[in-house]
Amino acid sequence: MAAPAGPPLQIAMVAYPQMTALDLVGPQLMLASLLGVEVHVVAASRDPVPTDTGLALVPTRTFAECPPEVDVLFVGGGATGTVEAMRDPDLLDLVASRGAGARWVTSVCTGALVLGAAGLLRGYRATTHWVAREVLATVGATAVDARVVTDRNRMTGAGVSAGLDLGLALAIALRGEAYARAVALNAEYAPAPPLDAGSPASAGVDATSMLQAMYAPLVAAMTSAAQAASVRWG
Repeated sequence: MAAPAGPPLQIAMVAYPQMTALDLVGPQLMLASLLGVEVHVVAASRDPVPTDTGLALVPTRTFAECPPEVDVLFVGGGATGTVEAMRDPDLLDLVASRGAGARWVTSVCTGALVLGAAGLLRGYRATTHWVAREVLATVGATAVDARVVTDRNRMTGAGVSAGLDLGLALAIALRGEAYARAVALNAEYAPAPPLDAGSPASAGVDATSMLQAMYAPLVAAMTSAAQAASVRWG
């Protein structure tokens, strides 16, 4: 396939300490497979960004170097890292400013809460990791239980592995279904998990209750950060 005519699409993917690597790496794979795009991994500095599993992401641009106008803004999620991101005024300013003019404003997992903390989900339908879905209301969004939710130019993905789905959905939105089929085939994206336990309904009560209890303090911290952030745009 030939690259489309015209200047390359500008895609900014925000990285921050203790985020979940797969949240960003999955969509980045799909988006970097498109011809005619420039994918920027944007962070506060060019120092490697530690993630919550020990991998480090290498930024290609700082916040100051991020293109002033982007076609796609993307924010991934995490746990404690997301709480800190929701409280980081420089990160929120970057997200709010680039999101204001972006063709697509997107997230995976609790990255939706960062979008929300920047005031970008008010009045929109959205999704996030199931354990934190209730926090969406605090940032003015309507929570939806779905793998990928598109509302106007907002596209949000559910937890972690949903980043591959969101990346493919974005490929369709940006280049059309025929092109996206080649992207999916190139990635050999044909999920066939060895067990069906990727949602509360399929995982069962025991596993769901265990994770809810484990993450209850985190959800409370995210709710508090969302409430504090609402003062910025409320």
